[in-house]
Amino acid sequence: MNIQTSKIDVLIIGGGLAGLSSAIHLAKHKFSVVVIEKNSYPKHKVCGEYISNEVIPYLNYLDIGVFDLGAKKISKFELTTTKNKQIKVNLGLGGFGISRFCLDEAMAKKAVENGVQIIEDNVIDIKFINDEFFVTTKTNQKFISKIAIGAFGKRSNLDVELHRTFIKKKSPYLAVKTHVKGDFPDDLVALHNFQGGYCGVSKVEDGNINVCYITNFEAFKKHKDIETFQKKVLFKNNKLKAIFENTEPVFKTPLTISQISFETKQPVENHVIMCGDTAGMIHPLCGNGMSMAIRSAQIASHVIIAYLQGKTATRHDLEQQYHKQWNATFKNRLKTGHFVAALFNKEQLAEMSMVILNWFPGLLSHIIKRTHGKPMKAE
Repeated sequence: MNIQTSKIDVLIIGGGLAGLSSAIHLAKHKFSVVVIEKNSYPKHKVCGEYISNEVIPYLNYLDIGVFDLGAKKISKFELTTTKNKQIKVNLGLGGFGISRFCLDEAMAKKAVENGVQIIEDNVIDIKFINDEFFVTTKTNQKFISKIAIGAFGKRSNLDVELHRTFIKKKSPYLAVKTHVKGDFPDDLVALHNFQGGYCGVSKVEDGNINVCYITNFEAFKKHKDIETFQKKVLFKNNKLKAIFENTEPVFKTPLTISQISFETKQPVENHVIMCGDTAGMIHPLCGNGMSMAIRSAQIASHVIIAYLQGKTATRHDLEQQYHKQWNATFKNRLKTGHFVAALFNKEQLAEMSMVILNWFPGLLSHIIKRTHGKPMKAE
């Protein structure tokens, strides 16, 4: 049987925020784009579902109106510790809450409208030969592309295939996400610490409250199930206890993901341009991974367009430009994220920090600014 090989400009592995943003952007510039995504839309994902307003101009350029989709405007931030110390500040730039279920589906539809082909499949092999990518999927579809973008998330078998260093290291983190119905301010994003982890809470469209927490797996496995862990550990934080006891679950069972890695990754591996969580993850404690995914897609799209239009001479120049711009945009954010997470993982330091932050609330605003970018350019 003859297997037809499709030749395209750009192949994107993964149809989340980063992959779809790049797909729409590149298709707007009339390049042929294929997205290979293992799941169908819409689908819930383990995610904090808060995005800073820095991405609004770019989303408008992509014709994604988040507030038309029901996103909640967020202007306030609340932080609590394991011993129930708390502080509230206004978010300078602000943000919005929207579910991945809603946003990913809207972006996928927009990508198709712009001529992107989205294929539900798994990439099982990718080779770079003679300045082209040769890609094979699980259903034996084959593609040859000038550019490959890796936007396949936190962890994938492709990381093994590409011999990425971080994948060899064990990661001790587990994340749990659910939606609930109840009383919670539309304009607030809260971050509540508990022993061994922290939980983000914010409203999304349809009045649902997104509750997403991350914990050390060693701490979690001491308990027989999620419900027991929540009652024994999370409920020691009064805010979290109140949220779980005074709301009704929307999901039948919570979503979980394990082996989450915050190890340093490279934004270019084997000539594949990495975007979003595939390129690097900020600790959820800093709550801005979704905007980083979208911003990384814009950076990637710009350098890819210049290369495909012949304005960038060589692939080496393309990769160097992306690597440089990615580091300039995200390196300090990631350092700040590591520092803040390390601080709040130590109970005594976290309590002392809260005392200082209550004395000098401007410090918290400064930390928030360091994990959020300035508003993006429209294109």
